[in-house]
Amino acid sequence: MKKLIIASILLLAPAFASAAGGGGVPLESANIDLSDKGSLQRGAKYYVNYCMGCHSLQYLRYNRMAMDLDIDEVSLRQNLIFDGSKPGGLMTIAMPAADGEKWFGTAVPDLTLVTRWRSPDWLYTYLKSFYVDGNRPYGVNNTVFPDVGMPHVLGELQGLQQPVVEEHTSEDCEVARKVVGVEAPTGGSLSAEEYDALVRDLTAFLTYAGEPSQMERRQLGVYVVIFLIVFTILAYLLKKEYWRDVH
Repeated sequence: MKKLIIASILLLAPAFASAAGGGGVPLESANIDLSDKGSLQRGAKYYVNYCMGCHSLQYLRYNRMAMDLDIDEVSLRQNLIFDGSKPGGLMTIAMPAADGEKWFGTAVPDLTLVTRWRSPDWLYTYLKSFYVDGNRPYGVNNTVFPDVGMPHVLGELQGLQQPVVEEHTSEDCEVARKVVGVEAPTGGSLSAEEYDALVRDLTAFLTYAGEPSQMERRQLGVYVVIFLIVFTILAYLLKKEYWRDVH
């Protein structure tokens, strides 16, 4: 019994950490809509252009994505495949893991399951939470993921955010600085509303990538529930018919 309890705690711990934001930051609602094919198509475009240089989607095939998102093969080849991959190939990258570890301090993760490991809300908030930090190798940090190793690849779109810092003095007269938020971004090519929409589309696409059959599964679930309701009614009526003359 003890082993079962410990195992349950270990399994649930990542979920609780994700819900808390990882860095103690309240998560914003991503408010994604997986039935919006336009949003998913835009998210695929943003992912290929801004993320796929370093992050693969090694469990998703190009042609599966194209089929699910209503992307024709010509558009797929011209706009979403830039490395000569075949439409039937997996969405992998050419960068060796050793290079990623050398440049960023750790192996660059595959993002196919990022929203299942974390959550859509976590990813949405994370992509909005970079701020300027001259002590970091790439000049930025993140309130959701403190001491993050990656650069802010969407920085030219969002602009630069300055940290909001609180100072606390301990009993030993040592001053501790804590980042409690960020100021409004400046210098970005997109407005705050436009950047939020971009991040929402990107989050929606990665949520789809983590489980491509999710919408189909949900639709099938509705049919199963309807069938069970109808079957229950018929079984009840049949039971009444069988037992009508017993009494």
